[in-house]
Amino acid sequence: MSERPNILVVCGRNKRRSRTAEYLYKNDRRFSIRSVGLSPKSERQIKPADIDWADLILVMEQGQSSRISSTFRHMELPQIEVLHIADEYDYRQPELIDLLNDRVESILQVTFGL
Repeated sequence: MSERPNILVVCGRNKRRSRTAEYLYKNDRRFSIRSVGLSPKSERQIKPADIDWADLILVMEQGQSSRISSTFRHMELPQIEVLHIADEYDYRQPELIDLLNDRVESILQVTFGL
């Protein structure tokens, strides 16, 4: 792992949840962040290079973790953490921001001591 961990945030189509997380943390000096989606309709669909780049993958739902593990089973995967955030929020919605802040900060503290 590099001095600054690389965090990949994943949701279904990379339109609202993961994109909001990237927006929130894009200027955070503790780590680098990138967001992608699992759907072929995603503007930025997850690719093997994203997996190689990541020190930690954050997904919104348990099924997304399973899908990544299955799709990229031939690769060595970094730790995957589930944020348990349903697809019911708009991009940058205040409630979504609150959930992301709480859950991401908790995982960062436990995983990296950040």
